[in-house]
Amino acid sequence: MSAAPVLFIAATLLVALGLFHSILGERYIIRRLLRRDDLPKLFGGPEFTAGTIRFAWHITTLLAFGVAAVLVLAALDADQRAIVAAIGITCLACAVLPIIFTRGRHLSWAIFLVAGALCLVAAVVV
Repeated sequence: MSAAPVLFIAATLLVALGLFHSILGERYIIRRLLRRDDLPKLFGGPEFTAGTIRFAWHITTLLAFGVAAVLVLAALDADQRAIVAAIGITCLACAVLPIIFTRGRHLSWAIFLVAGALCLVAAVVV
C-alpha cells in the first residue's frame, strides 16, 4: 500500500488548518487584541507590536502551507530538489510578512530571506 493517499489527506488538513487559523484568528483574536490601548510601545510605538503580532500569527499559516507542499511532494516521490525548493519558497513567503507588517523593522525577514535563497540555490546545485 502506498503512503500517498494518507499524505494527501494530511496535506489537505494542513491547508484547511492554515486557512481557518488565519481567517478565524484575524477575525476573533487579532483584531480584538489590537484594539487594546495598552499594547507595548516597542521600537517607537504600538504599531511595531501590532505588526509583529499580526505577522507572527499568519506566519503559522504559511508554514502549514509549506509543510503541506512537502507532504504532497513526498507523496509524489518528488526529487529532493523539489522538496528543498518548496522549503525555500516557503521561507521567502515568510520573509514577506515581517516586511509588510513591521515595515522591515522586525529582522526575521532577513533570516527567512537568506534561508529561502540558500534553499533555492541548493535546489539548483543538488
